[in-house]
Order: sequence, then C-alpha cells, then structure tokens
Amino acid sequence: MYKITTEARRTQRKPLCLRVWIHLCLIVLFYAFAAVQAYGQQPEQHHEPARDNTRLKVGLVLSGGGARGVAHVGVIEWMEKNHIPVDYIAGTSMGGLIGAIYAMGRSPEEMKKLLLSQNWDQLLSQGPGYDQLSFRRKDDKRTYQIDIEMGYRNGLSLPLGVSSAHYIGLLIDRQTLPYSNLSSFDELPIPYRCVATDLVSAKSLVLKDGSLASAMRATMSIPGVFPPVERDNAVLVDGGLLNNIPTDVIRSMQPDVVIAVDVGTKLADIQTINSLSGILGQSIIIMTLENDRRNLGLADLIIAPDLGELSFLDFSSIEKSFEIGYQAAESKANILKKFALGSEEWERYVAIRNSKVRIDVPTPRQIVIAGNDKQLQQSLGKKLSPDIGRPLNIDNLEANLNRITGQGKYESVGYRFLPGTENTGPNILEITATEKRHAPPVINMGVVIDGSDVNAINFTIGSRVTLYDMWRPGTEWRIDSRLGFENLFATEYFVPFGQTGFFVAPHAGYRRERQGVFSGRNRFAEYRADRYGTGIDLGYLTDRSELRIGYEFGKIQAVSLTGEPGLPDVEGIVSYAHVRWAFDGQDSQTIPRRGIRFIADGKWYLAAPNSAADFPQLEIKGSVFHPMSRWGSLFGALSAGTSFNRSAPAFQQFLIGGPFKYGAMERDELRVNHYALGTFGYLHKIYQLPSLVGSTVYAGAWIDQLATWSGGATLAGPQRLRSALSTGLILDTKLGPFSIVGSYGEEGRGQIYFSLGRFF
Repeated sequence: MYKITTEARRTQRKPLCLRVWIHLCLIVLFYAFAAVQAYGQQPEQHHEPARDNTRLKVGLVLSGGGARGVAHVGVIEWMEKNHIPVDYIAGTSMGGLIGAIYAMGRSPEEMKKLLLSQNWDQLLSQGPGYDQLSFRRKDDKRTYQIDIEMGYRNGLSLPLGVSSAHYIGLLIDRQTLPYSNLSSFDELPIPYRCVATDLVSAKSLVLKDGSLASAMRATMSIPGVFPPVERDNAVLVDGGLLNNIPTDVIRSMQPDVVIAVDVGTKLADIQTINSLSGILGQSIIIMTLENDRRNLGLADLIIAPDLGELSFLDFSSIEKSFEIGYQAAESKANILKKFALGSEEWERYVAIRNSKVRIDVPTPRQIVIAGNDKQLQQSLGKKLSPDIGRPLNIDNLEANLNRITGQGKYESVGYRFLPGTENTGPNILEITATEKRHAPPVINMGVVIDGSDVNAINFTIGSRVTLYDMWRPGTEWRIDSRLGFENLFATEYFVPFGQTGFFVAPHAGYRRERQGVFSGRNRFAEYRADRYGTGIDLGYLTDRSELRIGYEFGKIQAVSLTGEPGLPDVEGIVSYAHVRWAFDGQDSQTIPRRGIRFIADGKWYLAAPNSAADFPQLEIKGSVFHPMSRWGSLFGALSAGTSFNRSAPAFQQFLIGGPFKYGAMERDELRVNHYALGTFGYLHKIYQLPSLVGSTVYAGAWIDQLATWSGGATLAGPQRLRSALSTGLILDTKLGPFSIVGSYGEEGRGQIYFSLGRFF
C-alpha cells in the first residue's frame, strides 16, 4: 500500500510538459491506428470526374424484373427531361442491362428505339431461327419437329436454358464493342456496377471491371432461361437470386442520394395464389422479399412503377411499360426536383458525360478465332479475312456468326476486341464460339399423328441422333429411327470435301409401312411393305439448298394384312439411280409466314417387282407463303408426279388422299401414275399460345384442285379433275403443327381429320 502511494506521488511530481507530451503521443498513435483500420474498411475506390461540391451526387439503382424492367427507361426519360443528374448507376438483371446501356451514354430516345426494334421472340429463342440454319439443320427440324433439342454429351440432357443467349449476346456485343478496352467500369460516361450470383460459392458478386459484355450477360442470365456465364473462375447467373435491388452496391460508391427503381412483381392476393402456378410464383417472390425489403431500406427515394400482372417474359407491351415508368417518376416529382440542375449546370454535366462516350469501332488488324476447332478457324478465318485492315462491317460479321451457329455445333458465337496497349490499341478482333454443353450427340425428336376416326389413328414417334466430327473433322453421322404406323431404321455418313460444298454420303436403311388398296371408295385390302436398301450419293450443299446424285440398291417385301384370301404378295429387287434437288427458303419448319420451299426428285428404276423394263419417274413438291398483314398470310402448294410414258408397278406409284394430300379422300385412296395437286389458301392469326406451349393459333381455309391420269402409257389418256374445300384450326405448338380440319369434295364426299406433325 505504501509503495503504491509513493509511486503515485512520484508520478504527480513529474514535470507538466512531460505529461502533456506523453498524452499527445498517445493521441497521435490512436488516430494513426484508427486511420490504418479505416483504410482497410474503406469502400471500393473508383475513378470519378472532379466532384462538384455545390450539389448532391445521385446514385440510381435499377432492380431486376425481366420484361418489367423496360419501365426503367421511362423513369430515366423523366429524369433527363427534368435535369436530374445520375452520377453512379447500379443494376441487376434487366436493370443491369438497361443501366449499362444508359451508362454507355445512350439517351432515353436511343434506348427506346433500340428496345422497340428488337425481335424478342428471337432474342429468347433456342439458337438461330429456322431461316438462319444450315440446310442439314433445317432438314433435322422439318423431319423431327418437336421444338426441344436433347443431347447425350454427359448422359441424356437438355440445354441449360430455353434460350441459347446467342442473339442477345450479339446485341450486347454490338453495343459494348467501342468499350472493349475498359480497365474499370468507372471509365464509362456514368460509373457503373452490376450484380451476378456465383452458383459455386452461392455468393453475390459485384462486377466492376473486365469485359463489360460478359458482365451484362451474367447479370441477366435467368436460370432456366439463359445458360450460365463462366467468368473469373465463377459460374454466374442472374444477380436477382441474392441481390435484386443493389442499393448496398451503390452505397459503396459513396453517392449523397440513392434513388431505387423497383419493378419487381408484387405479392399476389388470395384469389391469385389459388393454383399451382400461383403458389409457385408467390413462393419465389417470398424467397427474395426479405433481401428486397432490406435493400430498399438503404434508399433515400423509391420509385415503384405499377406494372400490374405483366409477366417477366412478356415483351409485348414495351411502349406501355415506358409510359408507366415515366408516370411513376412523375408521381415523385416533388422530391426528385430537389436534385434538379439549372440549365447551365445541366449542360455542363451533360458535356462532361458526353466527353466520355465512345462511338468509334477500331479497325481490326488481326482476327483470331478462340478454341481448338481447326475447321471453324479455317472456314471463318477465310470468310473474315477481307475485313482485316478495313472498317468493321458489323452486319456482315454477325451474319457470318449466325451461319456458324446455324451449323448446329455451337450454343452461341460472340465477338469483341481484345484489350490493347497504349501503342497498339484494341485492334485484335476475337471470335469466341461456345460449344453446346449438352451435345453432341444431338437428339431431335418428332411425332406424327393423323386420322379421321378415333378407331383408326396413325401414330409414329421418331428420333434422329447426329454425331459430329466422327473419324474426320466436318463429318456427320446420322441415325434415324421411327416406331408406330411407320417403322424406320436408317443411317447416313456425311463426308464434306473441305470447304468446297461438295460431299459424299453413303447410307443404308430399313422401312416398314402400311398401304391401303382401294376399289373405288372401298378399301378392300391393306398391305405391309418392308423395304431394305443401301446406296451412295454425291452432292453439293449450300446454306439453302442441296443437290444429290446417287444410286440405291435394295429389296421390297409386301404382304397383305387384310382383304380377300389369295391376294398376291410382292417381292423383289429394287434398284434405281436418282437426282434430287431441294431448296428451303422459308422462315419456319412448322407454319411459315414467308418464303419458298421446293423439291424435285427424279428416279430411273433399273429394276422393280412386276416391272418388265426400266422406267423413269419425276415428282416435284413446293409451297410458298406470303404475309398480307401482321395477322394473315396467303399460301400456295403444288405437288405433281409422272411416270412419263410408262406404267409403274403398284408399289412405285404415287399415293393421293389424306391430310394435306387432298383431304376429302381417305389416306392413300388413289394410286396413280400421273397427278397434279394445287392448293391455294389463307391463314389468319386468332390467338397467341403461352410460350411454353407454342406460338400461334390460326384459322385457315384452302381450296384443292386435283388432276389425275390413270394407267396408260401416255399423259394424253383420260383424266379426272376433282375440287375440295378445307377449313379448320391450325396450332403452331412445341410438338409441331396440330390441325383440326374439315374437307368437303365432289359428290358430297368429306372428311373431318386431325393431324400432328405436318402442315403442307
């Protein structure tokens, strides 16, 4: 106790200056330590224009919401018209996409024009449209019309999204091309951030540098709609999963005021959730609601456009969404106008922002194709080599990339300029092809149903498996199989000769089919015909057409299944040389809106059962569709066949009758040597199907005119003309065209039939 007191007294007797000096040292050390700690916790640093300390800095946050996010443009338009500056911008999903376009210096009018000019069905589609597919991929789609492509790369699997993101990727690549060499998103006219979700770490990731295009794709990659984006050793999807309203991100950029625009779907009432879809939708909203509420609490002002029940994938009401967003901002005018700038100050702000806008696209001095696909490097390199050293023709570039994707091997193909140095600039154009993650092999499926009686329904299901680069680059091995009313197993090995367009295609197959035999209107027998054959074709292939010349050798066995006892069986060798030319310029494999399709198939039979001599045959088929308005299209179809001056044996004759082959008759009712069938009609759109079911419902009507020449060795023999009128409903579904049609012909003959998988 004594020692303590003595020490205390000694301390008290220390000179005053010494004690003051010690206290000052402790204070300096304390603040130095605090500064070090604070330095480690500072918000991210970013480059920004010189701050104007006379006004508040505004940060704008745009939420995710799919198609509902179009309303963001209306909000921005109001802010621009009322001179409300935006100094920082952050967004998620569609908000990230709109935010990036605005941050690059696009005006609201330019943004509206851009969004209105897009084909949103195409942007959300599973790869290139039918008219942009290569001819062989068109044949796959037309033969097997189920609009779901499967693969067997890692076991039987589907694509990672209902959209391949190819088209929307090209849209983003085009918009971001002048900004290819950004080192930070702070270098944009408006400093920008977007948010994505890393599926591996289950964390939200803020994207602030690197490729602006890949950041935009990542933030809006809705799981199940678009495939994930691989970037920075992460697998990224839509940022809305964890942070749909990134006010915390904008706060880290240190604005003075945060304005949040919330276009998310609101909670439904008790009547709406009284269904499975309603419950699922409400559950998804609830899962993200707590994060949204917390982040909205970080905003100084919230603008919530009243978008009602607009779906996040419904882009049919874009102009209405612009107006709703504009009115939502107008409703907050009393508060927003507190941040408005005067005319001179606004002009100065716009001038600084515009000084950072980039519109010039570098001239490529070199083009590189990423990856190890030598065939792609050769073919694409050859097509793009004329662009080196010249101003880039983006339309021509994207057309070439669409053709590459249309060959079926790639999920998407994109482009960008690689970041350059101060001396070289970003002059290396890189093309990146993303392989399908579920294929090859590619599996196309199809189903065909037709009948005019529930007791006589003809059903066939089939598939085509396509393997690429088997034993040699550029080759394709096809395997077709069908079961049901028609049985088929066939294979073809396609070998191209480099990039010349020429090819050789050996093939073999087996087909079992049923054919009726009629006497007048009465079916008196039905035969089952088994056909075996092998052959080889030489040909020339373009994007829209194919020419084949070849030879086939096989056998046919036909036995009667029903009918009078003692009907003769047919058996024998079939061999023929053939030439076939096909052209397909239509825009859909199911129900086209425009375009021409034509096939001419000539054969010279060297041998056939019940034929004493060789004989030629020619059959042509074609159709043309022409839109008259956004609602209706005219169409015409023609098919004709002839055996020239010979009579063909029964199982080499042409069969007429049934759905879309003169529907007033029963299937295969006429068996003729010569015929001509012309059709002229009109389709009118009456309903839009849900996107998961299909696209359009049409009401249609058409007239058939049929001319036939029977037996005889010459076309000058007796002929018969028949006419029929058909009308019905045609649905363009994911399984193919589905039709319910009534046909009425001469002598009071008519049929009511349904058909799936075929329409002219």
